[in-house]
Amino acid sequence: MIDFLWSLGSFIVALGLLVAVHEWGHFFVARKCGVKVERFSIGFGKALWRTKDSQGTEYVIAAIPLGGYVKMLDERVDQVSEADLPHAFNRQSVYKRIAIIAAGPITNFLFAILALFIMYLIGLDTVKPVIGKIEPNSIAAQAGLEPNSQFSRIGNRETVDWEAVNFELISAIGEKSLPVEILLPNGQKQEKVLLLDNWKFDPDKVSALTSLGISAYRPEATTELAFIAKHSGADAAGLKVGDKILAIDGTPMQNWEQIVGYIEQRPDSDVTITISRDGVNIELPATVGNRKHADESDKLVGVLGIVSKARPWPESYLFTHHYDPLGAFVKASEKTWRLMTLSVEMIGKLLTGDVSVKNLSGPISIAQGAGTSAGYGLVYFLSFLALISVNLGIINLLPLPVLDGGHLLYYFIELLTGKPVPEQVQDIGFRIGGVLLLLLMTIAIVNDVARL
Repeated sequence: MIDFLWSLGSFIVALGLLVAVHEWGHFFVARKCGVKVERFSIGFGKALWRTKDSQGTEYVIAAIPLGGYVKMLDERVDQVSEADLPHAFNRQSVYKRIAIIAAGPITNFLFAILALFIMYLIGLDTVKPVIGKIEPNSIAAQAGLEPNSQFSRIGNRETVDWEAVNFELISAIGEKSLPVEILLPNGQKQEKVLLLDNWKFDPDKVSALTSLGISAYRPEATTELAFIAKHSGADAAGLKVGDKILAIDGTPMQNWEQIVGYIEQRPDSDVTITISRDGVNIELPATVGNRKHADESDKLVGVLGIVSKARPWPESYLFTHHYDPLGAFVKASEKTWRLMTLSVEMIGKLLTGDVSVKNLSGPISIAQGAGTSAGYGLVYFLSFLALISVNLGIINLLPLPVLDGGHLLYYFIELLTGKPVPEQVQDIGFRIGGVLLLLLMTIAIVNDVARL
């Protein structure tokens, strides 16, 4: 329940902030263009709070935090007095209308740069993309990738951390091959090519790395416990952080992999765990829980609710994104641009069928992401805000009439033809766009529910 409330609260904060940023862009440019703004609302439905400024604009925070809007004076919607006609949106030049509508998505992109700029000023600790294991006969093995080597470049982009690697692997969905540059432990660089003809990648089941047969390097896990999940079998048995597992059912446990394998093979079973606590050996009875197998949904595997303590990371494997103001601005701009291009690429792959509609995510996934990133700390939450802000901007630029991109499409047609698109045509477009948008939202929510 606490996790749910945390995710919900983080989601409301994130969405409210990003909607406010988007709508502020429309609001700011509208006022600069001389348009009268009647209402600036964050959320829909019943007003929880409202106030008015000296220019007559009403500011509202409403009960349903799933969007927002800026209501501008427009004689197509309401009657406008003769004195206010020059300040009506529909009376503005097509260039001003384009600027006002485009300002929302552009402000989202600028906000992403600001969020990442702050993140890079604070500093983000990460790890270098060093390969841990390569699965035999996998795509990575066939390409000749080696354990303990490091990705230094994928395609034509440098990869300084695993996030950059994942971005470029996802970008390669639908491609036939992918050139990569790896750095060997001796410092030598090698060029390799991943052949992707038979690449089967389902983001809901495995990561891009795993589907290629690659495991990221992680320090060796010990048999000492670092975390006990609440209400788990381990919690009920009385296991504590710091306990060292010596044996299960009398079988000595030499390493963490052996512990995991033993537990996974015994879903819903009773076991006896021998631990060392403060130098004293203790036997504790425990009941193993169950979960669905990652690859076989009809198969159950055992789960105890424990996480091991890992050995420290080698210093040479650690990397910190920390820059001076100029460097932070450059890096923030570069990453925002990459997020923008990757979002456009994914929409294109969705249209071509390279990416399935099953991979669309909706508000539940966003809420979970908000809660997780906020739990990790400010810098991770800022990174999440930048990602969602860019996606919000890109989605709003899609040429669906109910979105900013649809309005811009009409205005660009007006700019080219010298006359506005007929009202009847616009109305039909809005209805079609509304249906398509509702369909996409329904698919995304159904996908979210299926992932729970």
